[in-house]
Amino acid sequence: MAILFALVARGSVVLAEFSSTHTNGSAIARQILEKITGTQDSNVSYSQDRYIFHVKRTDGITVLCMAEETAGRRIPFLFLENIHGRFIKAYGRACHSALAYAMNDEFSRVLSQQMNYYSSDPNADRINRMRCEMSQVRNVMLDNIDKVLERGDRLELLVDKTANMQEKTFHFRKQARRFQSTVWWRNVKLAASLIILLLIILYAVLAFVCHGFTLPSCIGH
Repeated sequence: MAILFALVARGSVVLAEFSSTHTNGSAIARQILEKITGTQDSNVSYSQDRYIFHVKRTDGITVLCMAEETAGRRIPFLFLENIHGRFIKAYGRACHSALAYAMNDEFSRVLSQQMNYYSSDPNADRINRMRCEMSQVRNVMLDNIDKVLERGDRLELLVDKTANMQEKTFHFRKQARRFQSTVWWRNVKLAASLIILLLIILYAVLAFVCHGFTLPSCIGH
């Protein structure tokens, strides 16, 4: 098991703790709590033989765990973050005035369950691995942007090129509509000219047949 001991405290007042094995982890943890001063939030780790004590303090509440050295720091601090969230959700402001071990009977079971989960369940590491993969994708995207900037293809220039292309497209469409209008009027004029020419020819034929421009013989009948 990677995580062997855990506790939740307010300052040096232990509110809940659990140990999965017989070690001096509880005594060392209390020494660490006594050494931690100030009120600032912090994430620190202390080495003791082949064990590492990981400490996370947030808003005056300290969560601490003792883990095997081989566990690294990622899983223990995920565990501490989870425990802090569960503890605050369960007790709220009461944890800032509670007596020593006031939450031990109930919350020690939560510590035990989460210690087992983060020590043995592969899903605990899988979740963090997904976070790491997402972070890597983000870094690759940022790196690609840096390469684009290094080539001189600045993003603002790309935006300008897009704007120029849109403007050229607008002018092209405007010219195309103007050309279509010109062709339409030209066709109308041509059609009108043909109609007038046909009327003139028809009138000339009638004038010839009716023996005069006033069409006397035709009108007389």
